[in-house]
Amino acid sequence: MSIWDRLGDFIARVTASTSSGVADVVEAVRTVFSGDADLRRRVAFSVAMIALSAKMAKADGVVTQDEVRAFQEIFEVPPKETRNVARLYDLAKRDVAGFEIYAQRMAQLCGSGHANCMMLEDILDGLFHIAKADGLIHEREGQFLHRIAEIFRIDEAHYQSILARHVNLGAGDPYVVLGIERGKPFDEVRKRYRKLVSDNHPDRLIARGLPQEFIKIATTRLAAINAAYEMIERGLRHV
Repeated sequence: MSIWDRLGDFIARVTASTSSGVADVVEAVRTVFSGDADLRRRVAFSVAMIALSAKMAKADGVVTQDEVRAFQEIFEVPPKETRNVARLYDLAKRDVAGFEIYAQRMAQLCGSGHANCMMLEDILDGLFHIAKADGLIHEREGQFLHRIAEIFRIDEAHYQSILARHVNLGAGDPYVVLGIERGKPFDEVRKRYRKLVSDNHPDRLIARGLPQEFIKIATTRLAAINAAYEMIERGLRHV
Protein backbone atom coordinates (compact mmCIF):
# COMPACT_ATOMS: atom_id res chain seq x y z
CA MET A 1 0.00 0.00 0.00
CA SER A 2 1.48 3.38 -1.01
CA ILE A 3 1.87 6.37 1.28
CA TRP A 4 -1.04 7.99 -0.57
CA ASP A 5 -3.41 5.14 0.23
CA ARG A 6 -2.54 5.35 3.93
CA LEU A 7 -2.53 9.14 3.93
CA GLY A 8 -5.84 9.29 2.08
CA ASP A 9 -7.52 6.99 4.59
CA PHE A 10 -6.09 9.03 7.46
CA ILE A 11 -7.17 12.39 6.02
CA ALA A 12 -10.68 11.14 5.31
CA ARG A 13 -10.96 9.97 8.91
CA VAL A 14 -9.46 13.02 10.61
CA THR A 15 -11.22 15.68 8.54
CA ALA A 16 -14.55 13.99 9.22
CA SER A 17 -14.04 14.15 12.99
CA THR A 18 -11.72 17.08 13.65
CA SER A 19 -13.24 19.96 15.55
CA SER A 20 -10.35 22.09 16.79
CA GLY A 21 -7.84 21.93 13.95
CA VAL A 22 -4.12 21.37 14.30
CA ALA A 23 -4.19 19.83 17.79
CA ASP A 24 -6.57 17.11 16.65
CA VAL A 25 -4.61 16.42 13.47
CA VAL A 26 -1.30 16.07 15.32
CA GLU A 27 -2.80 13.84 17.98
CA ALA A 28 -4.45 11.70 15.30
CA VAL A 29 -1.10 11.13 13.56
CA ARG A 30 0.43 10.05 16.87
CA THR A 31 -2.35 7.64 17.79
CA VAL A 32 -3.36 6.18 14.42
CA PHE A 33 0.23 5.30 13.51
CA SER A 34 1.56 4.58 17.00
CA GLY A 35 2.54 1.03 16.05
CA ASP A 36 4.62 1.92 12.98
CA ALA A 37 7.30 4.58 13.60
CA ASP A 38 8.50 4.66 9.97
CA LEU A 39 5.01 5.13 8.56
CA ARG A 40 4.26 7.73 11.23
CA ARG A 41 7.30 9.77 10.17
CA ARG A 42 6.28 9.66 6.52
CA VAL A 43 2.68 10.61 7.25
CA ALA A 44 3.82 13.34 9.65
CA PHE A 45 6.07 14.84 6.96
CA SER A 46 3.24 14.77 4.42
CA VAL A 47 0.72 16.33 6.81
CA ALA A 48 3.21 19.05 7.78
CA MET A 49 3.93 19.92 4.15
CA ILE A 50 0.26 20.10 3.19
CA ALA A 51 -0.79 22.08 6.28
CA LEU A 52 2.09 24.57 6.19
CA SER A 53 1.65 25.06 2.43
CA ALA A 54 -1.94 26.06 3.18
CA LYS A 55 -0.84 28.42 5.92
CA MET A 56 1.76 30.00 3.62
CA ALA A 57 -0.91 30.57 0.97
CA LYS A 58 -3.10 32.25 3.58
CA ALA A 59 -0.22 34.43 4.82
CA ASP A 60 0.67 35.50 1.27
CA GLY A 61 -2.97 36.08 0.34
CA VAL A 62 -2.54 34.81 -3.24
CA VAL A 63 -2.20 31.32 -4.68
CA THR A 64 -0.82 31.43 -8.23
CA GLN A 65 -1.10 28.66 -10.80
CA ASP A 66 2.71 28.39 -10.70
CA GLU A 67 2.52 27.64 -6.98
CA VAL A 68 -0.19 25.06 -7.57
CA ARG A 69 2.02 23.36 -10.17
CA ALA A 70 5.01 23.46 -7.77
CA PHE A 71 2.87 21.88 -5.08
CA GLN A 72 1.89 19.17 -7.53
CA GLU A 73 5.55 18.60 -8.46
CA ILE A 74 6.30 17.69 -4.85
CA PHE A 75 2.98 15.99 -4.25
CA GLU A 76 2.31 13.71 -7.18
CA VAL A 77 -1.13 12.94 -5.84
CA PRO A 78 -3.04 10.09 -7.46
CA PRO A 79 -6.35 11.36 -8.87
CA LYS A 80 -8.36 9.27 -6.41
CA GLU A 81 -6.63 11.00 -3.44
CA THR A 82 -6.81 14.60 -4.73
CA ARG A 83 -10.03 15.26 -2.84
CA ASN A 84 -8.59 14.07 0.47
CA VAL A 85 -5.45 16.19 0.12
CA ALA A 86 -7.62 19.20 -0.73
CA ARG A 87 -9.71 18.56 2.40
CA LEU A 88 -6.66 18.68 4.68
CA TYR A 89 -5.31 21.74 2.84
CA ASP A 90 -8.64 23.55 3.25
CA LEU A 91 -8.91 22.50 6.90
CA ALA A 92 -5.50 24.05 7.65
CA LYS A 93 -6.27 27.17 5.64
CA ARG A 94 -9.60 27.71 7.45
CA ASP A 95 -8.31 26.88 10.92
CA VAL A 96 -8.30 29.97 13.13
CA ALA A 97 -5.01 28.84 14.68
CA GLY A 98 -2.13 30.89 13.33
CA PHE A 99 0.72 29.48 11.26
CA GLU A 100 3.12 29.75 14.20
CA ILE A 101 1.04 27.30 16.22
CA TYR A 102 0.99 24.97 13.22
CA ALA A 103 4.76 25.22 12.85
CA GLN A 104 5.30 24.53 16.55
CA ARG A 105 3.05 21.47 16.49
CA MET A 106 4.60 20.16 13.29
CA ALA A 107 8.09 20.64 14.72
CA GLN A 108 7.08 18.58 17.75
CA LEU A 109 5.56 15.94 15.49
CA CYS A 110 8.34 15.69 12.89
CA GLY A 111 11.45 17.07 14.49
CA SER A 112 14.30 15.41 16.33
CA GLY A 113 14.29 17.99 19.12
CA HIS A 114 17.72 19.23 18.04
CA ALA A 115 18.66 22.45 16.28
CA ASN A 116 18.97 22.29 12.47
CA CYS A 117 16.90 19.09 12.33
CA MET A 118 17.23 17.63 8.84
CA MET A 119 13.60 16.52 8.55
CA LEU A 120 12.40 20.02 9.40
CA GLU A 121 14.85 21.35 6.81
CA ASP A 122 13.17 19.02 4.29
CA ILE A 123 9.83 20.65 5.08
CA LEU A 124 11.30 24.15 4.78
CA ASP A 125 12.90 23.24 1.43
CA GLY A 126 9.52 22.08 0.14
CA LEU A 127 7.92 25.36 1.20
CA PHE A 128 10.68 27.32 -0.54
CA HIS A 129 10.13 25.27 -3.71
CA ILE A 130 6.47 26.29 -3.73
CA ALA A 131 7.08 29.93 -2.76
CA LYS A 132 9.59 30.59 -5.55
CA ALA A 133 7.49 28.91 -8.26
CA ASP A 134 6.22 32.19 -9.71
CA GLY A 135 9.77 33.47 -10.19
CA LEU A 136 10.43 35.21 -6.90
CA ILE A 137 9.84 34.90 -3.17
CA HIS A 138 7.47 37.67 -2.18
CA GLU A 139 8.02 39.70 0.99
CA ARG A 140 5.24 38.03 2.98
CA GLU A 141 6.42 34.60 1.88
CA GLY A 142 9.97 35.50 2.92
CA GLN A 143 8.77 36.63 6.34
CA PHE A 144 6.70 33.46 6.70
CA LEU A 145 9.62 31.19 5.77
CA HIS A 146 12.06 32.99 8.05
CA ARG A 147 9.67 32.69 11.00
CA ILE A 148 9.08 29.00 10.24
CA ALA A 149 12.85 28.49 10.32
CA GLU A 150 13.05 30.21 13.72
CA ILE A 151 10.32 27.99 15.13
CA PHE A 152 12.05 24.93 13.64
CA ARG A 153 15.26 26.00 15.45
CA ILE A 154 17.17 26.37 12.20
CA ASP A 155 19.93 28.83 13.04
CA GLU A 156 20.43 31.98 11.00
CA ALA A 157 23.58 30.84 9.18
CA HIS A 158 21.92 27.57 8.21
CA TYR A 159 18.79 29.40 7.13
CA GLN A 160 20.86 31.66 4.88
CA SER A 161 22.39 28.54 3.31
CA ILE A 162 18.91 27.14 2.61
CA LEU A 163 17.74 30.50 1.24
CA ALA A 164 20.77 30.70 -1.05
CA ARG A 165 19.84 27.36 -2.61
CA HIS A 166 16.58 28.88 -3.80
CA VAL A 167 17.80 32.13 -5.34
CA ASN A 168 19.46 32.65 -8.69
CA LEU A 169 23.08 31.64 -8.16
CA GLY A 170 24.10 34.33 -10.60
CA ALA A 171 23.37 36.81 -7.83
CA GLY A 172 24.02 34.48 -4.92
CA ASP A 173 27.11 33.30 -3.10
CA PRO A 174 27.97 29.64 -3.79
CA TYR A 175 29.95 29.49 -0.55
CA VAL A 176 26.78 30.32 1.40
CA VAL A 177 24.95 27.51 -0.42
CA LEU A 178 27.58 25.05 0.78
CA GLY A 179 27.68 26.60 4.23
CA ILE A 180 31.44 27.17 4.18
CA GLU A 181 33.47 30.30 4.72
CA ARG A 182 34.84 32.00 1.62
CA GLY A 183 38.60 31.65 1.36
CA LYS A 184 38.82 28.14 2.78
CA PRO A 185 41.25 25.79 0.99
CA PHE A 186 39.68 23.91 -1.90
CA ASP A 187 40.25 20.57 -0.12
CA GLU A 188 37.92 21.76 2.65
CA VAL A 189 35.37 22.98 0.11
CA ARG A 190 35.43 19.57 -1.59
CA LYS A 191 35.11 17.78 1.75
CA ARG A 192 32.11 19.92 2.67
CA TYR A 193 30.55 19.34 -0.75
CA ARG A 194 30.93 15.56 -0.48
CA LYS A 195 29.34 15.56 2.98
CA LEU A 196 26.36 17.56 1.71
CA VAL A 197 25.92 15.17 -1.23
CA SER A 198 26.06 12.20 1.13
CA ASP A 199 23.66 13.77 3.67
CA ASN A 200 21.17 14.65 0.94
CA HIS A 201 21.24 11.43 -1.05
CA PRO A 202 17.63 10.35 -1.68
CA ASP A 203 18.16 7.17 0.34
CA ARG A 204 19.15 9.27 3.37
CA LEU A 205 16.04 11.41 3.03
CA ILE A 206 13.79 8.38 2.78
CA ALA A 207 15.47 6.89 5.86
CA ARG A 208 14.61 9.94 7.94
CA GLY A 209 10.98 10.01 6.86
CA LEU A 210 10.72 11.74 3.51
CA PRO A 211 8.27 9.67 1.43
CA GLN A 212 9.74 8.42 -1.83
CA GLU A 213 6.92 10.14 -3.69
CA PHE A 214 8.31 13.51 -2.59
CA ILE A 215 11.91 12.97 -3.64
CA LYS A 216 11.68 16.07 -5.84
CA ILE A 217 12.89 17.98 -2.79
CA ALA A 218 16.10 15.95 -2.72
CA THR A 219 16.81 16.34 -6.42
CA THR A 220 16.33 20.13 -6.43
CA ARG A 221 18.50 20.48 -3.32
CA LEU A 222 21.29 18.40 -4.85
CA ALA A 223 21.08 20.39 -8.08
CA ALA A 224 21.69 23.63 -6.15
CA ILE A 225 24.58 22.08 -4.18
CA ASN A 226 26.18 20.76 -7.38
CA ALA A 227 25.79 24.13 -9.13
CA ALA A 228 27.39 25.97 -6.20
CA TYR A 229 30.33 23.57 -6.09
CA GLU A 230 30.87 23.87 -9.84
CA MET A 231 30.88 27.68 -9.59
CA ILE A 232 33.50 27.59 -6.84
CA GLU A 233 35.60 25.03 -8.74
CA ARG A 234 35.50 27.11 -11.93
CA GLY A 235 36.38 30.27 -10.05
CA LEU A 236 39.37 28.71 -8.31
CA ARG A 237 40.58 27.13 -11.54
CA HIS A 238 40.91 30.60 -13.09
CA VAL A 239 42.70 32.18 -10.12
